[in-house]
Formats: sequence, structure tokens, C-alpha cells
Amino acid sequence: MRILLSNDDGYFAPGLAALAESLAGLGEIVVVAPERDRSGASNSLTLDRPLTVRRSANGFLFVNGTPTDCVHLAVTGLLEHLPDIVVSGINLGANMGDDTIYSGTVAAATEGFLLGIPSIAISLTSKEGGHYATAARIARELVERFRREPLRQPVLLNVNVPDVEYAAVRGIEVTRLGKRHKAEPVITAVTPRNQTVYWIGAAGGAQDAGPGTDFHAVESNRVSITPLQIDLTHQQQIGAVRGWLGTDVR
Repeated sequence: MRILLSNDDGYFAPGLAALAESLAGLGEIVVVAPERDRSGASNSLTLDRPLTVRRSANGFLFVNGTPTDCVHLAVTGLLEHLPDIVVSGINLGANMGDDTIYSGTVAAATEGFLLGIPSIAISLTSKEGGHYATAARIARELVERFRREPLRQPVLLNVNVPDVEYAAVRGIEVTRLGKRHKAEPVITAVTPRNQTVYWIGAAGGAQDAGPGTDFHAVESNRVSITPLQIDLTHQQQIGAVRGWLGTDVR
């Protein structure tokens, strides 16, 4: 089994090291990750300059680009053989609800999925990073299950793991994405050169967080697994937009 690992926190991130260590022995593991923290990079590709790939002391490959660049390069030419699965993470912090739109961790897995490879994004749902071992063990269990029972078609799974001891995890729940309140306002500051600068505000709190959502599962100390899709078409509005534009529109 060939396993491609990536992330958005950078090749030096402890979550990536924990993931690689946990999956060791399940197959041939290759790590291709960004050279620095690219959190929030979403699905961006670098098209305005060439990219470089270097090897770190621990054997991980790192790219001066985005998480999507890393997986794209790996799958479309860097690797001699296609991976059987892509695993992105372990992210420091949740990727639930609206977070998935911005997340570089989810984007790396999404790129694998778009290229026809089953992919998993896995995140530890706190900023303390106290229990990477729990998320790493969950990731191994999922990859082991995939190896035993491969899914018949490519799948994109967004996995969020409570930051607790493994023994405190109360099971796994297949969920839908919840939704956050709108983001907090930007934070302004003035530099010593009297230039106004802006920090993006923090993400909003959970709004749609009832039973069945990723937020609710994690709050209940359960692992949330959400199957994602890429089709952004709002099917229910096609008729309404046709009517709005007039009868001559097909």
C-alpha cells in the first residue's frame, strides 16, 4: 500500500510527525508538505512561479508552495507510482463547518480526491495539541479499514478528533457539516511607521451545531467523519434563476 501524507502546518509540524509515525508499517509512506505554515491557503495553486522540492533531515519532502501544490506535484509527476490513499494532517485545530472552505488541510485531501485518489483530512480539535496520539491512532484505524475494505469509488473524508485521551473518545459518528456565525471583525493596528495594518478576525462560534453535525459530535467527545463533495451547484435554485432571467433562458 502506498500512502501520501501532507498537511498545511508545514513539514516540521508535530501533527505530521505523529501521523507518519502512526502509519509506519502499513505501507510505503511518502511525505510531501509545505515548507512553512500555510493554514487558510484553501485550494490555491501556485501558477506565477516555479516550485522547488527539497528533502529534510528526516526524509520528508517539502515544497515552497501550498498544500494543494504539494499533493498536485506528488501525484502528477513527483512520485513514480500513484498513492493508494492521501492523508492530510494532523491539523492543529478543528476543521468543521465553514472551516472546510478555507482549510489547507482539507484542500490537500481535496486535491487527492480530485485526482481520483481516496483522501482523508484529519484534525485535532483544539489549539493546545495535547493528544496528537489520539488523532494519529484514529487515522491508523481508518487507513487499516481502507486497506481491508477499499471503497469502490474515491471518497473525501473530513475527520475531526476531540483533543482527549483515546480512552475518553466515545466512538465515531458520521456527520454533516455544521455552520459557524459570521467571522469576528478585523483587528486594526498601527505600525511604528504609522501604517495601518489589518489582522483577519477570528472565526465565528458554532451556529448550526445540533445533533448530526460535526460540532455536536466533537462536543460529545466523538470522532466526526464527514464525507465531502466538490459539486458546488445549488440544484434547488436552478429553476428560480431561470425564472428570474426570463423565458428565453435555457
